[in-house]
Amino acid sequence: MSLSIIIPTYSPKITILERTLDALKAQTLPFDQWELLLIDNASPSPLSSDLISWHPRGRVIREEKLGLTHARLRAIKEAVGELLVWCDDDNLLLPDYLVNAIESFRKYPRLGIAGGKSIPEYLETPEDWYRPDLAPLGCRDHGDEEEIMSWMEVEERTYPVHAPIGAGMVTRKSAIQLWADLVTGDGRRTSLGRTGSALTSGEDNDINLVALGAGWDLGYLPKLSLTHIIPPGRLTLNYQKRIARASFRDFVKVLDIHGIRPWSAIPRWSVPLRSAKAWFTNQAWRGPVEQIRWQGAIGQFEGRAMLCRESRDDRREHIEKGSLKNHE
Repeated sequence: MSLSIIIPTYSPKITILERTLDALKAQTLPFDQWELLLIDNASPSPLSSDLISWHPRGRVIREEKLGLTHARLRAIKEAVGELLVWCDDDNLLLPDYLVNAIESFRKYPRLGIAGGKSIPEYLETPEDWYRPDLAPLGCRDHGDEEEIMSWMEVEERTYPVHAPIGAGMVTRKSAIQLWADLVTGDGRRTSLGRTGSALTSGEDNDINLVALGAGWDLGYLPKLSLTHIIPPGRLTLNYQKRIARASFRDFVKVLDIHGIRPWSAIPRWSVPLRSAKAWFTNQAWRGPVEQIRWQGAIGQFEGRAMLCRESRDDRREHIEKGSLKNHE
């Protein structure tokens, strides 16, 4: 089973990227059994091929369209592997990561996408108020039991709690190609990917849901373990509030793309009123933890307000099409 390691990156901190590459050098899978693609996503200072000159099948590929979605689409076109391992530029894969990935996908023929443990390494000690479950930072540990998730025999389709995240995600190329075909030219979907410093999210959720809808399984495989480097900037109160708000908003949006609406649509004018009420419900005056939870609630309201607007747009389009048909 051939394999491609893909590192999409935008203006990375070189010292951290070098640690990511050092972890790949230490993989137990021989170099001749995998390729390495470093996708330079329009970094202001182009990345040098010297960074990966140690790998006989290493390539730096420049993608001028800014955004994680465009970097991933380019990588899918370029990669030759049957399995694609998506390694962020601050991930340190354990030495047996690639061997375990191949063994697991051989073991489960219907497995389309998998991920495992992502253990944080904080470059500075977090503040006393910090809680790892307040806002998504691409870290998780669901224990040591494997879990295979499927929609094949479920009555109600919901998003699996242990679904893979972007850090260290492993995909069959045939499974993620389905997502690539759908997202190309779809502005609603391309807006889900991280772009520059914007904290948009939801693309990983979209990839998982496309695979589930096509009959593939998702896997939580604890043998796929990595260390995720967390710089101080992601631990500030301002960043935590921003990412909490964006992630909740975009999660509502991506679920709706797949016809899943656990929350009802609400009018946009009600968002400030609901946000004010949530200030009291979450007791946001008490401290950072409560403020972050409050911002998450606002994000959910903003996402639900987008559902209401999109529903009106859909009705308007339906009416316009009906009027045109009657006129003809």
